[in-house]
Amino acid sequence: MAAPKHITVLVSNDLTHDQRVARVCDTLQSMGFTLTLAGRHLPESVAINRPYRTRRFRLPFRAGILFYAALNLRMLCFALFARTDALLANDLDTLPAAFIAARLRRKKLFYDSHEYFTEAEGLTGHPLKKRIWLRIEKWILPRLPFMITVNESIASIYRRLYKIPVHVVRNVPPLRPLPPLQSRAALGLPEHKHIIILQGAYIDPDRGAREAVGAMEYVDDAILLIVGAGRDLAAVKEMASAPALRDKVLFRDKMPFDMLQQYTRHASAGLSLDKPVHLNYTYSLPNKVFDYAHAGIPVVVSPLPELEKLLAAYPIGFVLKEVSPKEIAECINRLLALPARHWSVELARCVAENNWQRESEVLRRLYTW
Repeated sequence: MAAPKHITVLVSNDLTHDQRVARVCDTLQSMGFTLTLAGRHLPESVAINRPYRTRRFRLPFRAGILFYAALNLRMLCFALFARTDALLANDLDTLPAAFIAARLRRKKLFYDSHEYFTEAEGLTGHPLKKRIWLRIEKWILPRLPFMITVNESIASIYRRLYKIPVHVVRNVPPLRPLPPLQSRAALGLPEHKHIIILQGAYIDPDRGAREAVGAMEYVDDAILLIVGAGRDLAAVKEMASAPALRDKVLFRDKMPFDMLQQYTRHASAGLSLDKPVHLNYTYSLPNKVFDYAHAGIPVVVSPLPELEKLLAAYPIGFVLKEVSPKEIAECINRLLALPARHWSVELARCVAENNWQRESEVLRRLYTW
């Protein structure tokens, strides 16, 4: 009997909070592949327990060009000598190492782009960095048999630019029974107020946290709960300390998804407020919107093309005209004026038709050789 084929999966993060990669790895393992997931080790990294092999590498830099050079050199050395049948690169920042190793070793290469990488916020205003990543992308992508990405808007761009097949696998949660719900008291939440939640691994500029805080001045009998971490969090906390807002905004640190969902399920509405200040945000389909739906709560979202399409197909909340405090407050107040049962049928339909069990069928078709 032949041994199962092995796939080496490369990521640039520390493996802890990347739900998409975890779901892909679980799917591949369920298909009979053996796996090694390789990422980076950070001083704050916590232990992880996965049903497949993991490796985390310590690197001398945390950001910038030297980090990416060190990352790809370390990943290349690992991939050149790993016992594997295929390589899976997640995002452009791991693709050079995977591409070179796959070519030298004549191994199968898969590429999953989680965003419109060369139009990401971190490259906006940095033309030299952007040119470097564009040159890498233009070198490698036309040589790939196909690639995977997270929504149709981004897929259509890559198809047009590089004339290769691009398959869409959206980052949606799996269908699964919800665990018992902890009480509000156990979670440190007020008992008799509506909770409006803004969750995200990255509370960064232009993701609407400041506007959400400002909106609470115009919303009564509710609190805003912000869960996550990011570069804008200190400024958002300072803003929330104003006398008019001090009792209207709560913060919780970034946490594992299962714990996060305990908070989300107590909310009356979920916010997704990315602003279209660069193309990566413009064409994004934020994971949190599906997380809210799977937790059974309606949404208030920014006017991005993918979100407008989603809410046109599934009326599970409101699309803002603009990301401004008064517009956010108006939509929140309209939503809270409706009973929770108003949204229940469409939320159930959205969940039934947008889940990982359905989405992963694309992977099951592609990972064959």
